[in-house]
Amino acid sequence: MQQWLELATVLLFLTNLVMLGLSELGACIRMAAIQGILLGLFTLIVREDSLTLRLIILGVVSMGLKGFVFPYLLSRDIREAKVRREIEPFVGYAASIIIGLLMLAASMWISARFPMQLHASSSFIIPVALSTVFTGLFLVISRRKALTQVIGYLVFENGIYMFGITAAGEIPFLVEFGVLLDVFVAVFVMGIAINHINREFDHIDADQLSSLKG
Repeated sequence: MQQWLELATVLLFLTNLVMLGLSELGACIRMAAIQGILLGLFTLIVREDSLTLRLIILGVVSMGLKGFVFPYLLSRDIREAKVRREIEPFVGYAASIIIGLLMLAASMWISARFPMQLHASSSFIIPVALSTVFTGLFLVISRRKALTQVIGYLVFENGIYMFGITAAGEIPFLVEFGVLLDVFVAVFVMGIAINHINREFDHIDADQLSSLKG
């Protein structure tokens, strides 16, 4: 089981790097879906020594939402907005991958200095969780398209979810589903906003909205 846990952790980090290096939005969404499925499996693997019905339900629901529902909503937004690629991001793709590796190094440095004793079967899990949080934030601030920023928000939440499952003890069931529901509502609302922006301005470049005058 330890080997599967380490494999899932490495694959989660690789999905971060791939998303940092992709310009095609459909491929980014597929990577986010793979990350969501991996997180659902990760939930079951990391707590296999104390697996309960609550954790099984959480893992299955998380896998369904993050791996299928959210990607479906984003794919529909891409079709309606008629946009395929992230063109001219604020930070280039090669530089983004290098920054992703630097964020992992920073995450390893930070996790080594946590004052608390974390529940983790592998010393690599917490750094990957933190680097996933940083990757999500980086996607939000370094990309122009609103859809890519929504993907960044999902990656950011995935990192928080991974950290919480690994580091926290018993989390109330309603709190866990409350977080998933918040993300669902956020993705739904963002999708509506993206479609309205596209209809009004014929693009979804978020940086151009700053030129609007009140």
